[in-house]
Amino acid sequence: MTSVPSIADAVNELAGKFTGKLLQPTDAGYEEARKVHNGLVNKRPLLIARCRGVADVVDAVNLARNLSLEVAVRGGGHNVAGRATVDGGVMIDLQSMKGIHVDPSTRTARAEGGVTWADLNRETQLHSLAVTGGVVSTTGIAGLTLGGGLGWLMGKYGLALDNLRSVELVTAEGQVVRTSKDEQTDLFWAVRGGGGNFGVATSFEYQLHQVGPSITGGLVAHPFDRARQVLRFFRDFTASLSDEFTVFAGLIHAPDGSGTKLAAIVTCHCGSLAAAETAVQPLKQFGSPVMDAIGPMPYCQLNGMLDAAYPKGALNYWKSSFLAQLTDDAIDGMIECFARCPTPMGQLLLEHFHGAATRIGVGDTAFPHRADGYNLLVLSEWMEPANTDRCIAWARETYAEMEPFVAAGRYVNYLGDDETGDPIAAAYGPNYQRLREIKAKYDPSNFFHVNQNIRPLS
Repeated sequence: MTSVPSIADAVNELAGKFTGKLLQPTDAGYEEARKVHNGLVNKRPLLIARCRGVADVVDAVNLARNLSLEVAVRGGGHNVAGRATVDGGVMIDLQSMKGIHVDPSTRTARAEGGVTWADLNRETQLHSLAVTGGVVSTTGIAGLTLGGGLGWLMGKYGLALDNLRSVELVTAEGQVVRTSKDEQTDLFWAVRGGGGNFGVATSFEYQLHQVGPSITGGLVAHPFDRARQVLRFFRDFTASLSDEFTVFAGLIHAPDGSGTKLAAIVTCHCGSLAAAETAVQPLKQFGSPVMDAIGPMPYCQLNGMLDAAYPKGALNYWKSSFLAQLTDDAIDGMIECFARCPTPMGQLLLEHFHGAATRIGVGDTAFPHRADGYNLLVLSEWMEPANTDRCIAWARETYAEMEPFVAAGRYVNYLGDDETGDPIAAAYGPNYQRLREIKAKYDPSNFFHVNQNIRPLS
């Protein structure tokens, strides 16, 4: 009978060839390395494998499999449910894998799994190129892309995953595979929406598009007592937008920490500055805003515009669903709930889907949400642990009160760790069965399950 090696023996054996860092709980740097973006998450991996290259990832996967340890994969570490880390298992940390190569002649970029949107945009914008990325620039490209990829450019160019040309993965067996429309095509379909269920994504190849260097965007905010009028205007205005125009709305707090509640609209127009100047006039002319920061700006500035509202270490608890319709009653429900928000960092956000993101077939990728409409995000965020119970309670109560207005679908990247029912089935809808079949082919033992887990079909 073969004995299972101890973690110490396995780490010592691996350390001689591992080019990154292997951190155990008593090592210097472990405490900082184990933290993810959400300060509410407090897990302690048995080992953090800070990989520098694909060979390191392969070795970390093999070590975890041989020791029968759970594995979590960290790209940017932003997942609100804390699925980038694990108690008592192995965190495969890709943050040191920052390689980016942009080919302006083919308008493509290949980026490694530890790259953030700030990193990628900085390189692609040297050539006035971009791909749909997250609205918070510190978010990692990996998790956002694999689960969907909402962003400022999705009306014109689709979601982040719609712009993938290929993905390199390390499988549960420690094999390195490349998947694209011509290679491992079933796997390529699955990773475009299926999250981290099929392997560790070590690099992504994106199709880029001409964007910037200057676009038109920003925020306009109104007093909270005008919220009903603002959200109705937003609903009517988004009923007919050009593809170049992305417009989101929300009930937010003033960024000065005063707790002042506001109704805000944020936008990006990626067309010509002349066309954008005309297009944004209704936003600027509506009502009597207390803040109007819409105008020409570098695309990278727009992508970092909201970063300060989501500091690393803040405590976060989110709930989210697509709305069936943004009715007057739904708007009134949002306003009543937000009036009771106990934290000056809390928000209720409406992310509008239209354009190119909705012109892709439901079954063309694993991501099924292809209809015009709105995703509602109940975002509770706070700094003091003493406020945790009431901030979580507000988010849960708000979500419960908004349930009469939501549709069946869920955005997988926003799912929490305490969901009821079968949220994964809701996230994938008609694509769920096929995803389970592909999961059974590539990861039949469900080795990669510390994620928004798709159970393999047995």
